[in-house]
Amino acid sequence: MSEIINRVTQSKLVTFDLEDYYPKGTRITLDIKDWLFDGIILREKEFRTHLENHDWAQYQDSFVAITCSTDAIVPGWAYMLLTTKLQPFAMKVVQGSLQDLETILYQSIIDNLDISSFKDKSVIIKGCSNKPVPPNAYLALTERLQTVVKSIMYGEACSSVPLFKRK
Repeated sequence: MSEIINRVTQSKLVTFDLEDYYPKGTRITLDIKDWLFDGIILREKEFRTHLENHDWAQYQDSFVAITCSTDAIVPGWAYMLLTTKLQPFAMKVVQGSLQDLETILYQSIIDNLDISSFKDKSVIIKGCSNKPVPPNAYLALTERLQTVVKSIMYGEACSSVPLFKRK
């Protein structure tokens, strides 16, 4: 009887799990509809009053997605003004949904990642995660790694999908 050999553990495959890079911190959606007249009209003086009376400290060390859930036309300066109030407290502020926030956070992480250790390696980008890793993070990582790796696969070592192989 021959010995059972685990080829996965013996392989030189490098697993990259985007979940390992998930930024710690609370995610908050700040919906400004309640600060608008009838939920759709921005009156500057009333809007500024809401900003002055709001407790900005509650966003300390949080990631904030500013949105308006109504069909209001909100001028760009309003989001910029909100950002000036949030900046001393929040770790990151974006205009959009929580999905947009996650995408922007991961894009920044991937853009600043030192990928030199992956040079000429075969990499598997792990597919399943328990944290909300946005789909665009997988694309951005693939695009970035493709410049240095020998190959890229997706999934798990036991059942991966080949994506790229340098010729």
